[in-house]
Amino acid sequence: MDTVKINKGNVKIIAHRGVSGLECENTCAAFVAAGNRSYFGIETDTHVTSDGQFAIFHDDNTERVSGVSLEVEASTYAELSSLRLFDKQEGLTRSDLVIPKLDEYVRICKRYGKVAVLELKNAMTKEVCTRIVDIIRELEYLEKTVFISFSQQNCVYLRELLPDAKIQFLTTKWEPEVLDFLKEYRLDLDILHKRVTKELVELLHANGHEINVWTVDDAARAEELADMGVDYITSNILE
Repeated sequence: MDTVKINKGNVKIIAHRGVSGLECENTCAAFVAAGNRSYFGIETDTHVTSDGQFAIFHDDNTERVSGVSLEVEASTYAELSSLRLFDKQEGLTRSDLVIPKLDEYVRICKRYGKVAVLELKNAMTKEVCTRIVDIIRELEYLEKTVFISFSQQNCVYLRELLPDAKIQFLTTKWEPEVLDFLKEYRLDLDILHKRVTKELVELLHANGHEINVWTVDDAARAEELADMGVDYITSNILE
């Protein structure tokens, strides 16, 4: 099994949670799989653990990918990292599939020269956002990091901390007031692909905003979006 190649034109393809169509999502294995392919960037998610660490994980609870139920933000990183996650293909746990820390993800992106597309899960304080930025700054990778979040407040904090960074506001739907928010804080858009039309792409570009679409695993739909002129496509398996 391998990724599905598409006619992407000038669109930049982002590996969603790593190549999560091949390897368990948000693991070093999935990130390395993306690093060894033609992806522009590698997307992932970070939570704050109960002991103030930054765990790379999507869900609020670990059960779906491990069979063990732990609330991520109510657990220590030691507790989370002791879990073994399910192999994507076989459905069995694998000893190398564990929950990484933020710095491990960034180091893999840096090693393979991929843009880090980092989602801040749930609402965070400005102090927590600052600590995330500091970790990435210490690794000398801020210039190749794109921050994304469904939380408007997270986006505001990040813009205050990083006047020139690329920041994308995540949303499942388009509403006119979203454009005002993007303009005020100089943000780009990261939107559910089903909501995207050529008119929306043209509106965003006319106002100086890029558009990323998620999560697209159908090749025909991805090529349709590429023809519309989207800037980024986030996918589990397309390359």
